[in-house]
Amino acid sequence: MIAISPESAQAVRDYWRQEDLPFVGLADPDHAVANRYRQEVNLLKMGRMPAVIVVGKDGQVSLQHYANSMADIPPNSRVLAVLDALQSSADSSPSSSSGTRP
Repeated sequence: MIAISPESAQAVRDYWRQEDLPFVGLADPDHAVANRYRQEVNLLKMGRMPAVIVVGKDGQVSLQHYANSMADIPPNSRVLAVLDALQSSADSSPSSSSGTRP
């Protein structure tokens, strides 16, 4: 999981240390990542709207949820089901079945 923040790299680093967050925080002050994944900015609703995007190792987007409010997030069960499906397909791929790399 990666959380995308509009703050500077130093601000993200400080916040992650202060909160001891168990996932990666990516500073995106120029909005390059947010724009790439079409994350909405709504100044009347406090800035960037939440977005949940699951991208597989192959770069394919498996889930996109763009929120209408700060509280609009998909149920954990939906996100976990997508992650489980991605893991299952990775586990059944020929390269992962042998447990070794070519």
